Amino acid sequence: MYKPIRLVPANTRIDFMRWHKPLLLVSIVLVVGSLVLLFTKGLNYGIDFAGGVLMEVQTPQNAPADLGEMRSKLDALHIGEVTLQTFGAPNDVLIRVPQQASGDKGTQEAVARIKDALGDQWQYRRTETVGPKVGEELKWGALKASILAMLGIMGYVWFRYEWQFGINALLALFHDTVTTAGLFALTGLEFNLTTVAAILTIAGYSVNDTVVIYDRIRYDMRRYKSMPLRELINTSLNSTLSRTTITSGLTLLSVLALLLFGGEAIHGFALAMTWGIVIGTYSTIYVATPLLLYMHLHRVRGKETPPKDGAAKEKPAKEPAPKSQPSAVVRR
Repeated sequence: MYKPIRLVPANTRIDFMRWHKPLLLVSIVLVVGSLVLLFTKGLNYGIDFAGGVLMEVQTPQNAPADLGEMRSKLDALHIGEVTLQTFGAPNDVLIRVPQQASGDKGTQEAVARIKDALGDQWQYRRTETVGPKVGEELKWGALKASILAMLGIMGYVWFRYEWQFGINALLALFHDTVTTAGLFALTGLEFNLTTVAAILTIAGYSVNDTVVIYDRIRYDMRRYKSMPLRELINTSLNSTLSRTTITSGLTLLSVLALLLFGGEAIHGFALAMTWGIVIGTYSTIYVATPLLLYMHLHRVRGKETPPKDGAAKEKPAKEPAPKSQPSAVVRR
């Protein structure tokens, strides 16, 4: 017979709720620290948001690119901080130039000066220009998309379960997205539309894991009406631990391969996905789930209300009345 793959034994009994208070404090510190970094240091916006020029060039005769020599030539033009990045083959280079103060005319002049500095032997495959107005629109559009996505996920969880589950799912998503943005603010990596796509992917991945555990908790709430909520949550988490380990582990292996061997072109995306899988799995277990302990869940549907300690007491079954025995006949 077919047996399901289990990386975690079926009889595992880990007391997850034992550490939920200190780990909730760690989560609060991470969120507050990320917000401080976002408002003080800020994000290193890419051309998608900040505006500028992106040029894709190839070295003459397919020789490996000498980024040091290129940087010295382009820095001498005094057109702002130029970013160089190889991608794909060693002779392919991405050149990023910030938005020029003189507007579109200055940007076109900067492109012409770059071509003159490098020479005609270089191949100029692609040149993209993003103005500051377009970059600002893309920035607000990405922010609106992220907020609407999180609100839509919260609405679904609210409708599918109860409002307490929806609020906790939103808090977990806020935790994941803010700490991911804080990681980019801390490291100074470029934050662009690809990073926003990674954040939205993280939100979907995180809520998928959360919904699986929420569904198990709801099932166990109907099954074990007298079990304390703390013990019930531990039971539900242990029941889904094998599934969580397999799903998160396999996905993490995939994005780690992209992070280590994918090159600079997708380094930011791979880093965001790697962090997101780790922090998303963590937030499901230690943010979205333990907060249910403080949300006064209704353990029994209908008129019956659970006691304050969260455990619905079951009425003991009445013992059947003893059958009447026939009176003994005494013969003398």
